[in-house]
Amino acid sequence: MSQAINAEEKKHEAIHTDAAPDAIGTYSQAIKVGNTVYLSGQIPLVPETMKVLDADMAAKIRLVFDNLQAVAMAAGGNLVDIAKLNIFLTDLSHFALVNEIMADYFQQPYPARAAVGVASLPKGVPVEMDAIMVLT
Repeated sequence: MSQAINAEEKKHEAIHTDAAPDAIGTYSQAIKVGNTVYLSGQIPLVPETMKVLDADMAAKIRLVFDNLQAVAMAAGGNLVDIAKLNIFLTDLSHFALVNEIMADYFQQPYPARAAVGVASLPKGVPVEMDAIMVLT
């Protein structure tokens, strides 16, 4: 059995868009490998200012989804192409609000998802999301 690896499938392509916040560390906004795109965590940073959105939790959650959408589009996809979504919350009492807002951005079949309570997130924000997207 051949163990040959298709070089084209193993190529990592960095994805970047000015429509989402720049990476605040040593990582890419997303990495595309074949038809799979790994979207780095997005927090409620305003792309133009790189400052945390000063607004209520609902607006922060919406901005995170908007930032994910911008990166997904830069990779040639859309939120509907997300197969797995991870949500990190510093207060799990916002879980119902995330569900309510998520319904504005996704339709069935919804992506697989995890919602995880964490002690803290970068820049002191209350929410972060990352995702895996499959392009068809």
